[in-house]
Amino acid sequence: MNIVYAAEKLSIASLLSEYTHLAVQPADIRVMENPDETGSFYVGWDRNSYVLSPGGRIATVKKRGI
Repeated sequence: MNIVYAAEKLSIASLLSEYTHLAVQPADIRVMENPDETGSFYVGWDRNSYVLSPGGRIATVKKRGI
């Protein structure tokens, strides 16, 4: 799975850039599986946490420490 994360970090950073209207670099994000939803990921960036749905939608979450 780490290979998948590495390959997709560029895409995830791009989606997060669009969502936040800020430049997000792939090396600056942390990506973890979301055990609550298949195909969903938690994304940590700049003291904030987000969830990426299987459909490519990003939302801010209150969960810290990702």
